[in-house]
Amino acid sequence: MAETPKIRVPKTAKKGDVIEIKTLLPHTMESGQRKDRDGKTIPRKIINKFAVQFNGKPVFSATIEPAVAANPYLQFFAKVDESGTFKFSWTDDDGSVTTAEEKITVA
Repeated sequence: MAETPKIRVPKTAKKGDVIEIKTLLPHTMESGQRKDRDGKTIPRKIINKFAVQFNGKPVFSATIEPAVAANPYLQFFAKVDESGTFKFSWTDDDGSVTTAEEKITVA
């Protein structure tokens, strides 16, 4: 699968704040259209789904297509009304899933 994701979530926020979340997942994102040195097609292997939950509720998701560059970077905003945990998941073509969690304290 992929390497360890890089995630930026503020450690603290005020109730009702809209926060910016940034993620980057090191991954080759092979489209399945290139050929190796022997002329054989390199099999497709991309992250095809990204999803985020906050305290068990979905807050963001994206379907990712082969045209996305290697090491996909995603940035989005979320409103926080309570302290909790963001759970991130990236699903690969082969069904493997990379997950990560980040906590935020809301005052």
